[in-house]
Amino acid sequence: MPLNNATYWMSAIEFLLWASVGYLFWAKKLNKRFPAMSTYLALQIFSMPILMGALIMQSKPGGDWFFPVYFFGRYGVYIASAILLYFVCLEIFRYVLSAFTGLLRFGIVVFRWAAVVSLIMSMTTVSFAHRGILIIPDIAFSMMRSVSLLELCLLAFLCLSLSALQLPLRDISFGIALGFGVMATNDFVTAALMKVDSKFTDSFQLVYQAVGLGALGIWVAYAALPEPVRKPLVVAAGSTIYRLNEIASALGHKGVNVAVPQTVNSFFLTDVEKVVEKVLSRNLKESESKVS
Repeated sequence: MPLNNATYWMSAIEFLLWASVGYLFWAKKLNKRFPAMSTYLALQIFSMPILMGALIMQSKPGGDWFFPVYFFGRYGVYIASAILLYFVCLEIFRYVLSAFTGLLRFGIVVFRWAAVVSLIMSMTTVSFAHRGILIIPDIAFSMMRSVSLLELCLLAFLCLSLSALQLPLRDISFGIALGFGVMATNDFVTAALMKVDSKFTDSFQLVYQAVGLGALGIWVAYAALPEPVRKPLVVAAGSTIYRLNEIASALGHKGVNVAVPQTVNSFFLTDVEKVVEKVLSRNLKESESKVS
């Protein structure tokens, strides 16, 4: 599969951007706050030169035996990336809601169920017309489609709750989510426009790579610029997010056990009253007869 010059140079620029993001990420010790994101970057940085080398070599005469290296390597990295992206979304979600333990606990449960439902829906679209190793790309694309939905949902959540969470636009967590949102949108649009016989030399493939470079550029900018200091979060006691956090906290705890004293059987008390009334009535009759 030959590569034209534009695709080759864009791939080289993409690798440089991945390396730049990784360097800035580790230089600022962001890997301690986002370990899953750090692992994802390492996977992309170390796998990209190997896969590009295998892709170039297989296009040359006598390089057919490089095809299995590229095929299994590419889709193996694709599946591993989809799994890592789930944990990246989860750790960003934990980071932005770290001040609201109730919402965090409740949100993680919803987040996990959303991931399961998204994965099931994506896997149901897998075409089992392919057999053998040819089903691997279908499974890989379905997994990535599932995670891409989570990325878009995470970005939408951050955009809608920036004010309530007091999260600045320059925060690195928002930058990571924004980059993944651009990539996910790019994947969905490309998948909708891609033809079965599309090749790397097609014009839309160049557009796809250009948008991917833009997403990496967002990460480089966020990692290079000084990050604003995250101040202690102070919210009003009557604010909506505070009440929601209290409700979510209450949903996650069992009620306090209260000891209730046992009451005497009401039927027994009724019988006692009747006996007392009979005794009093009989005594009253006896006293009246004596007087007469």
